[in-house]
Order: sequence, then C-alpha cells, then structure tokens
Amino acid sequence: MSNLFKKMLVEKAVLLADGATGTTFFGMGLQSGDAPELWNIDYPERVAQHYQAFIDAGSDLILTNSFGGTRYRLKLHKAETRVAELNIAAATILRDVVADCGRDVIVAGSIGPTGEILAPLGDLQADDAIAAFAEQALALEQGGADVIWIETMSSQEEVDYAVQGARQTDLPIVFTMSFDTNGRTMMGVGAADMMSLHQRLGVHACGTNCGIGASEVVATILNMQACKPEGSADPILVAKANCGIPEFIDGEIHYNGTPEIMARYAIMARDAGARIVGGCCGTSPLHVAAMRHALDHTAPGPAPGIEDVQRELGEVTAGAQAQAGGQHEIQTRGSSRRRRRR
Repeated sequence: MSNLFKKMLVEKAVLLADGATGTTFFGMGLQSGDAPELWNIDYPERVAQHYQAFIDAGSDLILTNSFGGTRYRLKLHKAETRVAELNIAAATILRDVVADCGRDVIVAGSIGPTGEILAPLGDLQADDAIAAFAEQALALEQGGADVIWIETMSSQEEVDYAVQGARQTDLPIVFTMSFDTNGRTMMGVGAADMMSLHQRLGVHACGTNCGIGASEVVATILNMQACKPEGSADPILVAKANCGIPEFIDGEIHYNGTPEIMARYAIMARDAGARIVGGCCGTSPLHVAAMRHALDHTAPGPAPGIEDVQRELGEVTAGAQAQAGGQHEIQTRGSSRRRRRR
C-alpha cells in the first residue's frame, strides 16, 4: 500500500495543513504549564474535537497532539515513562477521527524539540537524543501516523538527531525550523543553511513554522527557493505561520491575524513555492477555513516580491531580506499584481 502522505503530494498541487494546537486547548480549559499530551489519555474527547474542527475546516493534514512527547519534555510533568502510551494515543485518536470523515486526511506525527541543551554546551548526548526521538517516532508510527513531522527546531544538530531517530520508522520525514531572529533561527541557522541541511539529510520535505508572523514565513520560503542547490529539483517546502502577532489583552495572549490576512498569506506562501501551507500559533479553524477557500478559488500566480509581502502581510526583517542576496533576488521578482480568481 502506498504511503498516504506521498500519494497526496502527487495528487494535489498544495496540501492545506491545520492550525494551532495549544491555542485551541487553552480555549477548552488547558491551563498554562499543563502538558497537552496528557489530554490524550485524560480528555480524549477534547483532543478528538480539536482534530475534527480542523478536518471540518478543510485541512488535508493534521498534526498529532504530541509536540512535547519526548521523555525529556514529559519529565517536566513526571510522565517520562509514558512516552509510548501518550504518543500512541495521540495518533490513534486522530486516526479514528479521520476514519469517519469520508475523505483522505494525513496523520502527521508531531515531534518538537527536547528542550534540553545539547553537548558539548549542555548535558544531552547525541545517542541519548537520538534514542528519545526514536522512542517517540516509533510510538507515533504504532498509533497510525502517515508521516513523522519534526517541527519548531532551532539547531541543525537537533534536527539531525531527530531525523536519525525518526529513521527507525518506515515513514517519510518532514522537518521545519522556526526563523524568529532577524531571518534566522535562535541558533543562527539561515535559509541557505536550511537547504544544505535538507540536501544532506535527504528527508521528504522541509520548511518553516511559528516564528514572528506570516510575512517572515513567506520571505523565508522565497529565500529557501533562492538558496536551493543549483541543478536540483524544487524541494517540497512547508509554510506554517503564526496568526499575526501576539498581544496581551486582559491578561491573555491573543493573535491579531484575521481570517482575511491568513487567506492572503496562504496564497502568497503557495505562490512563493510552498507545497504544504498551514498555520501555527493562534490559527483557529475559522482561519484555516478562510485559507481553504482562498487556495481553492485563487489561481496560482508568480512568486510575490518583497514589496508585495510587506504591503499585504506586514514588515519583513532586514535579515530575511538580505540572506543569500535575497533582498535583490526577491525585490526584482515584481511588485503589485492583480490576482486572477477562478
């Protein structure tokens, strides 16, 4: 049987991913500092409701509720011995919801950073990190994941260890990094570094998630395209942006992105070269539904210029503009264009 993730990438020009997990759960009663992964056992009906909402919004790919599912993250909640139980449950709940939805939806097994500092700067040794990622990935595979989805990474080393662990499964692998520091990750990784890492690791897809807003994600996708190795095929790129900028309102964090802004972001990310487009922090099913409608009813266009991105989505940091000659490269691709609608 062919892998559903690979099959749908062949069948569809663009896959729409889901939105935020934590933001949704806070609205269901999750308290700050709690582990969402424990809900896979304690409140499976809430987790299923979360998955269903994004399926109803039109997502082709849903991430499992397992971002903090390594033994190191779960240790903070005295649950480090429950890795298999919690990750299997995360994927199984989603697999069961998908089975009843009447269409193909990809189960993406989410794996986030360990939260530990890697040697030689910290105590986490390479072999221990690889083992922890393998433990989680194997549990997600057992629960029914179609793809291992490594996300929100900052260092090349941790991506490398996560991929090595994930390779103990038989599933395709995706990794995304968070570009949140003037066009780079917190550990200094730029778009060119990212594309070199992707080529070296040979995983199925890579991209960016979270970060500091939709405009920066689109600029990063443009830079990744500009930095791909000469003569290589177009990489399968992922764009999963936060829903605007977080703001404190009445003591709570709210994201200022509207469904209309996220719809424009989805089109621009697709035209910039992303084959998988979704939302991250703050992105609700309402936002994803607007993205679905936009992708279905707006014909593909040329890659946007940096002026287009900044006018439509907000400022782009100087670092993101300048990488790999990106400032000149992107700006000369054109300015405002009227987009033709079907």
